[in-house]
Amino acid sequence: MVEVIGFGVAPRAEEVAATVPGDDLVPRPDVVMDRGFTLDAPPERVWPWFAQLGKNRAGWYLPTGIEALLPRRRRALRRLDPALQHLSPGDVIDDWGGRDATFEIVTHDPPHTLVHRSTRGRLEISWAIRLTDDGDGTTRVHLRFRLSGARRPWLAEYGGGLLDLLTVAGLAAGLRDRLRAP
Repeated sequence: MVEVIGFGVAPRAEEVAATVPGDDLVPRPDVVMDRGFTLDAPPERVWPWFAQLGKNRAGWYLPTGIEALLPRRRRALRRLDPALQHLSPGDVIDDWGGRDATFEIVTHDPPHTLVHRSTRGRLEISWAIRLTDDGDGTTRVHLRFRLSGARRPWLAEYGGGLLDLLTVAGLAAGLRDRLRAP
């Protein structure tokens, strides 16, 4: 039942309870959002998709049926691009959080951990992506978003939480499509 309510991206209790790399970047968050899902491929196959994720990069992966409704220029890549595979701490990538919104790469530990941070006015943000071998050739993906400095934490938690839930559910479905493709 939790997976239905969580659109297939409900985190496990141990993921929510765990300390994750990047938690120290926003030590007193107003909001913490954890999402999790499993993919039918080992971390080494999943990692390249996360390495190229982002605005003005490979895009934000959505399932084929939803992407078909978008203009071609707005669709995410459906292939791995070697030119987008190179990230290092200190690199800055564009984000969808506004015209000048960016994330800085803080931790890049392939194929397991990618941590981003951003400061946007009074907001401090961290976003951690953790990939673990879940056994039997599958990968568990755990995403943690931490935010401080929100003027209305309840709005960030509920409104932002709903948006996060839907976008991560789309991401999970889009990654599943891409990993199934030949």
